[in-house]
Amino acid sequence: MNKFIKVGAAALCVVFAAGCTDLKPLQAQIDDLKTQVSAASAGASKAQASADAAKAAADSAARAAQAASTAAQAAQSRADAAMAAAQANKECCDATNEKIDRMFKKSVQK
Repeated sequence: MNKFIKVGAAALCVVFAAGCTDLKPLQAQIDDLKTQVSAASAGASKAQASADAAKAAADSAARAAQAASTAAQAAQSRADAAMAAAQANKECCDATNEKIDRMFKKSVQK
């Protein structure tokens, strides 16, 4: 009886093993997963490359903005100097006109 149970169990194992030998659907799923992982890796690589390019562009824009700011400050300094020179010239012109007016008034009074 014990031998009969062992033979029956072995036969049952053979039946179950025969049912599991069709691995093609599992292999197809594994291949599909490998393809998906590969595509995801390629997408991640492209995303990293895009991020690197965006960072380089942002760095370049920051440098250009800094250069523009420096140029604007220099232009403002030159404009301030020109304004000071214009003010000094106006004061000189006003003083000269006042002097001429005084001389004219003196000559009229004589």
